[in-house]
Amino acid sequence: MPAKLVLISHHLCPYVQRVAIALAEKGMEFERINIDLSNKPDWFHELSPLGKTPVLTVDGRPIFESAVILEYLEEIGPEPLHPDSALERAEHRGWMEFGSAVLNDIAGLYSAATAEAFEAKRQALGAKFARIEARLGEGELFDRRGFSLVDAVFAPVFRYFDVLDRTGDFAGIGALPRLDRWRRALAARPSVLGAVAADYPERLTEFLRARPSYLAGLMA
Repeated sequence: MPAKLVLISHHLCPYVQRVAIALAEKGMEFERINIDLSNKPDWFHELSPLGKTPVLTVDGRPIFESAVILEYLEEIGPEPLHPDSALERAEHRGWMEFGSAVLNDIAGLYSAATAEAFEAKRQALGAKFARIEARLGEGELFDRRGFSLVDAVFAPVFRYFDVLDRTGDFAGIGALPRLDRWRRALAARPSVLGAVAADYPERLTEFLRARPSYLAGLMA
């Protein structure tokens, strides 16, 4: 009998999304429980030593940190999302870490208090996206052979810009044809669409506008 999988989640967390996407791509059934990270329930602190989402419980036993959860799913689940070659797996893991660095820059962008700090993060994002553009091939996904964990990591990255692009072109994705093609292909994928609720854009907009930041002023 398959283990019972429960994904402890937050509505906006991009790290939760990557796990939800991987589970969907593998066709693994799971329950999802959303919590309020500003008012974490006591039981969550017992599951997550770092106090962050996601946490995946496997028959009640918790696994925390998205990268660890993704590797666990690769070990026990069907439909591998890593390449067969050890060298290529290592390369993919490197780009997954790069995706986390992009998320850090996005957080810096929406948290920047001044125009100068905002511009520094905007340029940092543009440089990272240009680096990815140079790595991508002519296909719609990161790897020509099919969907991979790198795709699962970057889909939540691009989802931020579905909202941010309503205010301004802060990353220049439209000027990067391979990156733009990748973004659009991921956005149309059922696993990516299903990784968030229908009200995600409204929730993210509300979150961004409520911050004491330069971006909030632009969005007002």
